[in-house]
Amino acid sequence: MTATVQPIDQAEAGAFAGRVLGDIGASMTTLLAILGDRLGLFTALADIGPATSDDLAARAGVSERYAREWLGGMAAAGYIAYDPPTGQFTVPPAHAPVLARDGGPFSVGGAYELMFAEIGQIGRLAEVFRTGEGVPAAAYGASLWEGQERFSLGWTDHLLTQAWIPAMPDVRAKLERGAAVADVGCGYGRALVTLARAYPDSYFVGYDSYEPAIAQATANARAAGVADRVRFQHLDVTRGLPAEYDIITTFDVIHDANDPLAMARAIRKALKPGGSYVCLEMNCSDRLEENAGPVGALGHGISILYCLPVSLAAGGPGLGTLGLPHPKLEALCLAANFTAVRRLPLEHPFHSVYEVSA
Repeated sequence: MTATVQPIDQAEAGAFAGRVLGDIGASMTTLLAILGDRLGLFTALADIGPATSDDLAARAGVSERYAREWLGGMAAAGYIAYDPPTGQFTVPPAHAPVLARDGGPFSVGGAYELMFAEIGQIGRLAEVFRTGEGVPAAAYGASLWEGQERFSLGWTDHLLTQAWIPAMPDVRAKLERGAAVADVGCGYGRALVTLARAYPDSYFVGYDSYEPAIAQATANARAAGVADRVRFQHLDVTRGLPAEYDIITTFDVIHDANDPLAMARAIRKALKPGGSYVCLEMNCSDRLEENAGPVGALGHGISILYCLPVSLAAGGPGLGTLGLPHPKLEALCLAANFTAVRRLPLEHPFHSVYEVSA
């Protein structure tokens, strides 16, 4: 049987080729930006103001020739501005909070560091595509955890206690009275440190199955002056929690778990009567076509580079970054014997927040 050859619209093919070349150029721009973030070039340029490549090289401690090429690429992409008469470059004021100022609501530095850690496994990922195996979290190194912490600053420092907790009056009341709180998959402990600062009468415990994170989380709590009320423990929570709590939280954790249902059941069992489970997951749809666009493409990319292979490596179901949209998260919680799941009416491009009742 001879396959029918469809005629090709040359104009349409040319337009798509142009789009693909644009995407490749954007990828190169992102790689240069990752280098700029890692080397502190954006911050150095923003700090010194209009500068030549010699000025930036001296300030950042890098080679002038590489600095010159990097500046040219960033100027060509419109990330920084160039003044031909003086040969000087600047970070536009509106670009500085995005590129040069860590910890703000617009900063993308954490995303750049995450990508740096994740693309380092691209060769191994090509192999597991064929075998169906996974890549363990330990393979990604400290940069991944540091990137995750930096990326989370946008919500831990600007949304968690300012918008999300106030949208859950019962949870806020518990915290204000003094609650026992556990964070499952705590990473470097940023969320618990933020909550401890805001609610001085509550006590917090963070659990993570990745042991190297515990020492850093403990150091972070100590540096923040809340170590008397915040502690961390290495633990696989799917096997159960060692105590009962008024509030248990997970922040972008369930979809990566080796056994999401077992984790949800462990959380339910560890909640005191009337307790609350606060769950942060990706803002996505269970319909593929509704995830179309840059955020959806980014979610699938993160899934391929990290969430999917890490889950599979741990023997998990491989839900992926977009694996728990609202209907599936609700079904999971109900299967774990929770009574109700409420999605907070908050707008965020990446995250959905749920208040789950015991």
